[in-house]
Amino acid sequence: MTPPRTATAIATATTDVGPLLELIWLASPALPVGGFSYSEGLEPAVEAGLVADEAQAGDWLADQLHLAFARGDLAAVAHGVPAWVRGDAAAIAALNDWVTATRETHELRQQTQQMGRSLLEWLRVRAASDPRVDTLAALAPAPTWPVAVALAAARSGAPPADALAACAFGWCEAMVQAALKAVPLGQSAGQRILGRLAGEVPAAVGTAIARADGERQAFAPMLAILSAQHETQYSRLFRS
Repeated sequence: MTPPRTATAIATATTDVGPLLELIWLASPALPVGGFSYSEGLEPAVEAGLVADEAQAGDWLADQLHLAFARGDLAAVAHGVPAWVRGDAAAIAALNDWVTATRETHELRQQTQQMGRSLLEWLRVRAASDPRVDTLAALAPAPTWPVAVALAAARSGAPPADALAACAFGWCEAMVQAALKAVPLGQSAGQRILGRLAGEVPAAVGTAIARADGERQAFAPMLAILSAQHETQYSRLFRS
């Protein structure tokens, strides 16, 4: 018969899962940063007839994960986490400048800055005494989403690869939710796409970690064109 667990053992186990719980919280769609209001080019792709069903939505999002997100924003998070850990304010500022400079349209810049500011407010509640939050707040013209996420991930104490996996899965979940509304698709189709993307996350994390500081890439011309077209699209559900 297995003896009952002591209060000390239970407390230790709870402490051990602390970083995991922080990552789950960070990846949750309930995080109050407004990510649900953006489609990152998916809505105009639907309008243009490039995404019309489950298969095309899955292909589009898988390509976007590997060719855009993993090489750009996720790689920025990968560089941002150690920079926050060592307190390198200059590296953080340079990274924030890079993210800002790589937003090709007004909508894309608005998204990364709005979500960055919202995560800053969340961090102010969660970590008011952490001086790095003030460093994040001082970034001009605004803290960007990848840089803010990197600070939240650094504070969690989780292994960097786990933090990047949580960030990538959160992105996948948000984009699948956008596809459900924009294509539109049913919930079962959404779960099939999410399952496919979840299987792609480890490779995306590997790509992000392998990128040297000068190898981050933000080159997705079709997404930029679609984003620009979305700014004047007549009927819209999303802000990007």
